[in-house]
Amino acid sequence: MKKLKIVSIIIGVILVIVLTIGGVFTYRTQQALKSLDTNKNSVSKKISQGKPFSILLLGADTGADGRVDRGNSDTMMLLTLNPKKKNTVAYSIPRDALAEMVGDKQKNVQKINAAYNIGLSDMAKNTVGSLLGVPVDYHVAINMDALKKTVDFVGGVTVKSDLKVSFDGVTIPKGTHHLNGKQALTYARMRYQDPRGDYGRQVRQQQVLKAVVDKLESPKYLVKIPDLIKDLGKDISTDLTSKEIDEIILKYHSSADNMDFNQIQGKTAWINQSSYQILPTSTMQNASNNLRDNLGLEPQTLSNTETKLNAKNKKFFANEDDIDYDTFGLDTTHYTDSTY
Repeated sequence: MKKLKIVSIIIGVILVIVLTIGGVFTYRTQQALKSLDTNKNSVSKKISQGKPFSILLLGADTGADGRVDRGNSDTMMLLTLNPKKKNTVAYSIPRDALAEMVGDKQKNVQKINAAYNIGLSDMAKNTVGSLLGVPVDYHVAINMDALKKTVDFVGGVTVKSDLKVSFDGVTIPKGTHHLNGKQALTYARMRYQDPRGDYGRQVRQQQVLKAVVDKLESPKYLVKIPDLIKDLGKDISTDLTSKEIDEIILKYHSSADNMDFNQIQGKTAWINQSSYQILPTSTMQNASNNLRDNLGLEPQTLSNTETKLNAKNKKFFANEDDIDYDTFGLDTTHYTDSTY
């Protein structure tokens, strides 16, 4: 069972890794994995040699409320796995964090969750990599409907809510409750009623997914996981091949020994009448240092669009309680390189 702990690490927030890695390790079927392969002849040297690597986990807001477009990535988590150190370091990134869309044709600064919508996984990986100064090797993306299906697959989950949650026609009172898939999706998605905003939602998402992980380890659900993988095929996108997944299972289970999960938190600003999270340079640098250290890389001083804008808006961070500086000096509709 120790090897199944890798499941809990890699998913952190995004359930699909539980399904594709935890399930595949014990009950792998090549047919179920065909929809996950994007380059069947490629096996990463990092993974084949058992070196540290990073993976960006994305939860897109398609598959719920009848959405059929590609959607924004409302959940973003960057993980680094180091089997030699027996360590996993992960950071959740606020969906509303101000960031440059790396790879767009023009200079484009907006909420980081738009990167997946604009340029899919490549832009999301490049944008997160630039923001934190960390090479992003792989991605796994699912849409939100996969969470609903999986919670129903395990017969629901029990959670303890510290507030009343009402969203999408569903109400979950404060207290302990057993939730079905639709209720769990509501519980994991609501953020406007939570005084902690997106940060509170991240906590609830992790709560639901940890409950799912616990139930998936039961033999009665493990034997059915290949069927679930097939059902979720259209809800999953990844650049990991089945060979790479096999290598992860064999060589990275020791990364479960020490798990360090973190949230990157920013300060709210209003830009063009929209609410953003501005990440302090020191916060981004600390995350970068920790992630790079777990990849076996030396620290690197961040110098990107975000840090340059922070340097031009020092008064914004001068006093957290000073409402005179609740706006950030950037007009994204007229943004050019000359802004620097």
